[in-house]
Amino acid sequence: MPPKQPEPPRRRVPGPARPARPPRPAQGRARPASKSAKSAKSARALRLGSPRPRLRLVSLGLTLVMLAFVVRLLQVQAVDASAYAAKAEKNRYQDVTLAAERGEITDRGGVALATSVDAYDITADPTMFTAKATGVPDAAEQAGTLLAPILGVDAAGLTKKLKTPKTRYVKLVSRQTPQVWNQIKDLQGVFTKKAAAAQLKAPKGAEISSVLAGIFNVPTSKRVYPNGDLAAGILGWVNAAGEGAGGLESSLDKQLAGKDGKIRYAQAGGRLVPTVGTQETPAVQGSDIALTIDRDLQWYAQKAIADQVKESKADRGYVMVQDNKTGEVLAMANAPGFDPNDLSKASSANLGNAALQDAFEPGSTSKVMAMAAVLEEGAATADTHVTVPNRLHRGDRLFKDDIDHETWYLTLNGVLAKSSNIGTILASGQLGKTQPEANRVLYSYLRKFGIGSPTGLGYPGETSGILAKPQDWSTSQQYTIPFGQGLSLNAMQAASVYSTIANGGVRITPTLIRGTTGADGRFTPAAAPKKTRVISAKTAKTLAQMLESVVGDEQGTGVKAKIPGYRVAGKTGTANRVDPKTGRYRGYTASFAGFAPADNPRITVYCAIQNPTKGSYFGGQICGPVYQKVMEFALKTLQVPPTGAAPAKLPVTFDPHQ
Repeated sequence: MPPKQPEPPRRRVPGPARPARPPRPAQGRARPASKSAKSAKSARALRLGSPRPRLRLVSLGLTLVMLAFVVRLLQVQAVDASAYAAKAEKNRYQDVTLAAERGEITDRGGVALATSVDAYDITADPTMFTAKATGVPDAAEQAGTLLAPILGVDAAGLTKKLKTPKTRYVKLVSRQTPQVWNQIKDLQGVFTKKAAAAQLKAPKGAEISSVLAGIFNVPTSKRVYPNGDLAAGILGWVNAAGEGAGGLESSLDKQLAGKDGKIRYAQAGGRLVPTVGTQETPAVQGSDIALTIDRDLQWYAQKAIADQVKESKADRGYVMVQDNKTGEVLAMANAPGFDPNDLSKASSANLGNAALQDAFEPGSTSKVMAMAAVLEEGAATADTHVTVPNRLHRGDRLFKDDIDHETWYLTLNGVLAKSSNIGTILASGQLGKTQPEANRVLYSYLRKFGIGSPTGLGYPGETSGILAKPQDWSTSQQYTIPFGQGLSLNAMQAASVYSTIANGGVRITPTLIRGTTGADGRFTPAAAPKKTRVISAKTAKTLAQMLESVVGDEQGTGVKAKIPGYRVAGKTGTANRVDPKTGRYRGYTASFAGFAPADNPRITVYCAIQNPTKGSYFGGQICGPVYQKVMEFALKTLQVPPTGAAPAKLPVTFDPHQ
């Protein structure tokens, strides 16, 4: 038998796990934990937390966000709904102003003196002048250089506007003629072709446009004066904004300007939405203003005074022509003048209307008012004898006439005909028992004739002249005022004095406006002017006969104002002139005033020339001829026939021995 093999050792089969024993309380000195114990403890520390707190936090955040949206929605749709709707409406709709056409100013016959024509405001889009838009680094500079000579402005200024940041619109110049815009269009065409050629050579994807592609126009209108400087002092001018800035253009601006209209259209992305209707409020055209001025007579008067001012090398001159039966001003001429079409060439001293804005001492043309007071008060008659010495001592002065003479033996008519200062002082002294009383009486008549008051034309900048109250007259003034020194007036006031006498002693407030034609085409005549009785018809007739002696009698000072076939009444004037720069007397004011026909007056003409420095400075010598030319032209233009009656020959002198 084989030997018995030993049995293999039995394997221990692990039994069920036993629960771990709780650790014993440490007694005495603690023992370090084993490695396996540390691992078990770490496994217990990695247990996952609960997600509920985080979910609550997220829910709270979402709730707050939703609440903010709800509050904002309530604010937009309920609280601020109207405001946001208005903003949306504003952004959706574009308003464009429709400029009203400015009314015309015409002469009495409807001939245009000031009118409006088509024009353009030249604008630009600065974003189209960048290097990116044009492919040219200095596109704005090039455009400015090209446009400057066409627009007549500085190239640097244009360049600055073309580089304006954060805008797509700038106005380069206003109210340019169609010819200017046509030049720009032609130039744009040239550079558009150049840009197209450059585009063919440019890299793929590059965009190249013309350096002038960003120039545009906005239709508007421009004020023009077809007759150049004709009646410029009356008309005035408009500024760059198209608003009246001088003369009647300024004072009547509201009537002339009309009322702008408006067109509203829907837009999106800067483009018109064709499916949405437009709303339009039409512009209301300004009213047309018809003046009392006669264009042909204005031209003739302007030429006559301009020629004499030039010949006399004077500072300035004016001519007034008035219809003495209606008060209408037929001509109001100034020299030198200006062209309102181009104010850049006008002298500031010549702007305005000197005939109404200059105050000056009238001299002997003013004597007619002293004579009117003497006659009306019954202090003398036309043939009253007045002995005129060579010198007259009054107050603190020694008075004389313009020329040295032996003692004159003149009638009151002769005092006016020979323009004697001494005779006028003696005659006006009879207006009162004392000099102060005579002063008060004379002052009352000067005021009745309109001295020291506005003429009634309502012209901007018009002077009322200077007339002190009689108690304030100096020792010399109480003797100089009767013959026209020591008081001042304007040319219209001076003409109105003679128109009053010509109209039988009734002063009619001067008028420049004949009427207006509104946008409806209906003509509305101007209101009737005010009429005031100044002196009696009898006194006015006597004065007319006395003034006729000034021109018709060989001893008169106004013989150069004679008009063949007509009876002419007039008066010369030569006054010491106050220099406006120094306030002292320097030089002279020469003048002539009168009306015709003397026995049935229709037209008054007044002429004054300031500071003539070449040739004569006497009114009868340099203003008499101007008066004669203008009066003759006016009589023919208005077809006023001669009366054919013989003149009244009033005596100028008397025989002291009879």
